[in-house]
Amino acid sequence: MKNRRAYMMMAFAIVLGLAAVALASRWLLGQAPGNATRIVVATADVSLGQRLGSEMVKLAEWPADSLPVGALRDPLQLSGRVLKASVLRGEPLTEAKLAPAGTLGGLSALISEGKRAITVRVNDVVGVAGFALPGNFVDILVSTQADASATSEGSAISKIVLERILVLAVAQEVGRDDTKPRVVNAVTLEVSPEQAEKLDLARSVGSLSLVLRNQVDPNPGTTAGATKNSLLGLVAPEPVKPAALPPPRATVRQASAAPHRHCIGTIAGLRSHQECL
Repeated sequence: MKNRRAYMMMAFAIVLGLAAVALASRWLLGQAPGNATRIVVATADVSLGQRLGSEMVKLAEWPADSLPVGALRDPLQLSGRVLKASVLRGEPLTEAKLAPAGTLGGLSALISEGKRAITVRVNDVVGVAGFALPGNFVDILVSTQADASATSEGSAISKIVLERILVLAVAQEVGRDDTKPRVVNAVTLEVSPEQAEKLDLARSVGSLSLVLRNQVDPNPGTTAGATKNSLLGLVAPEPVKPAALPPPRATVRQASAAPHRHCIGTIAGLRSHQECL
């Protein structure tokens, strides 16, 4: 009798528990449409520069009070668009992560408006031992002669000519997720047209080096450049001034004496007249 009553109580508790779970589930489902919305997210990891296909995106529920700025809600509008930033699986896609409509895939999609991409040849020393990775900022250092006509070692100079230049790609890779150094033979940089001209001239007149800088350091590194004299702490000799020449003497020309004139006197009656030759 006692066991029967215990079993009944246990069965009654189980029924009440199941009923509570069903009611809570129904309540949560009823609340979801008001507190969540559907946005476009990535279905897999997608690297920057890739074109999006219909299989790479899907709609997913997202809390309405924490929607990302610029979140997209129509996956059909993303077909053929190119990413300019890498996204991970399940990450929301926003307009800020997409290149303008009509942009072709590849490196050109990563270049900012008004900028250009230029590639320079590097080695393990010039390329900061492979630590200059896509997304990093570097300064460009050139070592050359201060005067093209000078042949002495004292005319050598090393100077930073460009600052805070974005690395777009190393070799043929544009991915920015890997932090391991990669020694490559070429680095592609994002520059303005004026900076592209300076960089092209710098690599023709001297040897280039990349100087890796802090990602969040915007301060300029204005310097006068390093020369052999400044490196060794020597004072450059002052140029010898030529001795001043005495002022030229003024030549005085004497006026030539007036030529001697012959005069002849004539008498005509009571009048006399004199003529000089």
